[in-house]
Amino acid sequence: MRLLHNARIHTLDTAYPIASAIAIDAGYILAVGGDELLVECESAECEDMGGQVILPGLTDAHIHLQEYALSLRIVDCEVETKEEILRRVAERLRQTSYGEWVRGHGWNQNTWGGDWPTAADLDAVIPENPAYLTAKSLHAAWANSAALKLAGINPSTPDPLNGRIQRDARGNPTGILFEEAVKLVETVIPEPTPEALAKDFRQIIAGLWRMGLTGVHDFDKRTCFQALQLLHERSDLHFRVVKSIPFELLPQAAALGLRSGFGDDFLRIGSVKFFADGALGTHTGAMFDPYVDEPQNRGILILDNEQLFEHGRLAAESGLSLAVHAIGDRAVHEVLEGLARLRAYERERGLPALRHRIEHVQTIHPGDAGRLAELDIIASMQPVHAPSDMLMADRLLGGRAVFSYTWRTQAQHGARLAFGSDAPVESPNPFRGLHAAVTRCRADGSPGPQGWFPEQRLTVREALEGFTLGPAFAAGAENRLGRLSAGFLADFIVVKTDPFTCDPADLYSIQPAATMVGGQWVWQS
Repeated sequence: MRLLHNARIHTLDTAYPIASAIAIDAGYILAVGGDELLVECESAECEDMGGQVILPGLTDAHIHLQEYALSLRIVDCEVETKEEILRRVAERLRQTSYGEWVRGHGWNQNTWGGDWPTAADLDAVIPENPAYLTAKSLHAAWANSAALKLAGINPSTPDPLNGRIQRDARGNPTGILFEEAVKLVETVIPEPTPEALAKDFRQIIAGLWRMGLTGVHDFDKRTCFQALQLLHERSDLHFRVVKSIPFELLPQAAALGLRSGFGDDFLRIGSVKFFADGALGTHTGAMFDPYVDEPQNRGILILDNEQLFEHGRLAAESGLSLAVHAIGDRAVHEVLEGLARLRAYERERGLPALRHRIEHVQTIHPGDAGRLAELDIIASMQPVHAPSDMLMADRLLGGRAVFSYTWRTQAQHGARLAFGSDAPVESPNPFRGLHAAVTRCRADGSPGPQGWFPEQRLTVREALEGFTLGPAFAAGAENRLGRLSAGFLADFIVVKTDPFTCDPADLYSIQPAATMVGGQWVWQS
């Protein structure tokens, strides 16, 4: 038995919100209280926490572990100019063998005025090795001519379903691929082995512990799941992972009888992931009204409500919840229509009301604002996107930007919020997400003290619940994760700065001093 005392413990349990001591045994919390535990647990191994703050372990409810691991090894393209990206690609080429792929991630044409880059730009610095750079949103990619050739993309290549190959005035591919078209190149890039990826995961999980994360909900695919299983079977995971199922594998998952929640508290099946549209930055998010800078473009609707309902029936009958990516207001509307039909179907057939979720909900029509709560659909949102995207959203949406990133609106209607980062789209550091949710500001304080559309700001507690109670509920684990109470798993973090009393601007730079998972310190500074 272990007893931590002389701490300020924010339990997130309304029955006992603040405590100073916590008793732990066999991976679970035995009791939370005050100095009386020093007497009641006199045989325990005691640790004096020196007045530090203890919070429940934080969970990132939307991350791409494999893509995040890759992003740490490839060219960082999240810079202000195209020229700097090309310089970095040329530098990486000097360290790369002939014929080997040069990968990169993070470019955003909106940062340099909106002009799309081209294969010719890349060819000038990397003429022979294939080069493939994913956009910050992961919904577009920039390839050089060598990569296009390996993928068989030429003027006669048709656009794939729900994807687009950007072409010049003569019909030649420019090197920019949207949505499903990125897979034309990705299918010819060598995939890492599960063993190699498991090795990468050991490193990145250690980094996530240092940020204060004790778990994630992952939305990558098969190889990622294989790597996680390798770690788990070797008792080397020490991290809570809820693993989604790709939509294209729904028939196989249903045929096998897999259900959401299958597994244990370290690795369990989550939802089936669908895509209803693209992203704002690539102008592929499905909108009711056109993008301000592209008056003929309303984005790409990948999945309408009829298609979602048809897939959803199979999932619901199999006990698999849905997680549907929806960015644009039209996409969110179509998903809500489909989920409304699915809720009715669940009732008619006597099926359980599964914990379906909409991922992102970045823009929502005001007429749909209360429907997630009405349908008991989880709003899986990423506060860190708002300060990053605010200038772009203002430019692309104009006055409609007021209906984007509306966490407060969803909370007021009663929707359950589950917060994440969408890493590698943004940093997985949850304190940056907390800062964004509470301040609606960037790290430098812009756009001003009140933040961007300040009416959408959350309290510290609301934001913290988005990284604790919300993900726990979405995972069906609200009876053992998300708060610090007797009988709950002993997952928590230690910080020197109290997020409930510090200047909101300081939330951004909080760094945990220690992280515990299942009653064991997995990291200490």
